[in-house]
Amino acid sequence: MKVVHLNTYDGNGGAGRACLRLNSALKAQGIDSSIVVYYAFGQNTEIINLSNTWLSKLKSIFNIMAERYLAKLFVKALKTPFSLQWFGKSLKNHPLLRNADVIHLHWINHGFLSPRLLAQLDELEKPIVWTFHDSNAFTGGCHVRYSCEHFHKQCGNCPLLRFSGEHDISNQTWRKKQKAYSNLNFHIVAPSEWMASSVRQSSLLGIRKIDVIPNTIETDVFKPYVKAEAKKVLKISADKFVIMSGFMPSKNDKHKGTQFLLEALDFLASRPEVDNAKIELVIFGNKDVKNMPEFPFKTTFLGTINKDEHLAKCYSAADAFILPSLEDNLPNTVMESLACATPVIAFKTGGIPDMVKHLENGYLAEYKSSVDLADGIEWLFLNEDRESLQKEARRSILNHFAPKVISDKHLLLYERLLDAQPK
Repeated sequence: MKVVHLNTYDGNGGAGRACLRLNSALKAQGIDSSIVVYYAFGQNTEIINLSNTWLSKLKSIFNIMAERYLAKLFVKALKTPFSLQWFGKSLKNHPLLRNADVIHLHWINHGFLSPRLLAQLDELEKPIVWTFHDSNAFTGGCHVRYSCEHFHKQCGNCPLLRFSGEHDISNQTWRKKQKAYSNLNFHIVAPSEWMASSVRQSSLLGIRKIDVIPNTIETDVFKPYVKAEAKKVLKISADKFVIMSGFMPSKNDKHKGTQFLLEALDFLASRPEVDNAKIELVIFGNKDVKNMPEFPFKTTFLGTINKDEHLAKCYSAADAFILPSLEDNLPNTVMESLACATPVIAFKTGGIPDMVKHLENGYLAEYKSSVDLADGIEWLFLNEDRESLQKEARRSILNHFAPKVISDKHLLLYERLLDAQPK
């Protein structure tokens, strides 16, 4: 079986990482699986880069930049992800796709595949699978919906746009997708139950068949290290309770929930049951330390971590990983933390409950409740049986998200679709 995955970038971002991990899991089972990307940042020779000449690279950069910056002319908040999908590259004659048994789409924005060019893939008469790593496929342009329900009927009057109306750019994009999808047969994979539910509510794709198959993770890389030794690597005392979180984005990037984490930490620091001297905060992923907010605890800034092995040790050093996200599909950081046997505290939203089981391997706080987020951290801080939570965190990943578990589910789907093909 030959499977070709399509993604805009080579591992840059959550969707790219998920695509790479699935590809590796399939290859480990002897499947002829490969990845085609629109633009590669790295030097992975196993990835087919469509921007492999100076001319193609210039065209790709133009399309990527045009898509990103033209969107900013329409969108109110600069950090709001929104795709116009005006540009794209035709792939219907690419030999790798023509020779494939299954074509698997992932994240295809930023000038890779416009709706019109996407519809051309139907001419190849191959089973097409599309994993929805965010909401863009069934909206008029947004990737994060911010509780908007316009996609239930028809996008338009978009609250994200500077110039909003019944026939605004979101409505025009929605109509383009409607036309393209009517000419394209594809099967949807939702990484989480939340994403599947969202698709079922959409006017564009609500009647399509959906399989819920999570992303996977390298459980031989993201694994537990001895906590005291991991803390020593970060020059943190073994008796400290380490709270870890990803980079702190701008407060304007509302779906990241930064303000709720800051409030929760302040609430935690004010509680008499909590010994502030025993707590240390570790932040990774942000190089801009100067613009960091004030924290009530001693804080270590790790910056960007490029090596997964070192990242796994950082997760292992933590006693709790906090994700304050308000809308997320199946965040890699949660899966990585649990794989390293570190319990997760997060809001009960998106696909997070698919991974975090309340009071079993972490804590699910009430949505947008800074107080409950603080309650979760305090619960873990005072918990005398953290070892059981840590073991359950690791076990939950091995049982439900390990590479063979997830690749087997994809193979069953591929085989089912191939069996249904006209002979």
